[in-house]
Amino acid sequence: MSQTMNQLIKQIEEFRLNLIKIKEGRAYTDPKVVGASQALDEVLDKYQELLLKNKGKK
Repeated sequence: MSQTMNQLIKQIEEFRLNLIKIKEGRAYTDPKVVGASQALDEVLDKYQELLLKNKGKK
């Protein structure tokens, strides 16, 4: 697995845990929750793009 892939996986886990922490006691529509969710989505999108790019090379 590439270093970039490992970094993205680490970021995903960090952002996921952050989202869980921020969500405690807040509604899903709270701006802080939405922001944390969007940050996680961005990293997940990058990870998905990398997976598709690597799959295309095989």
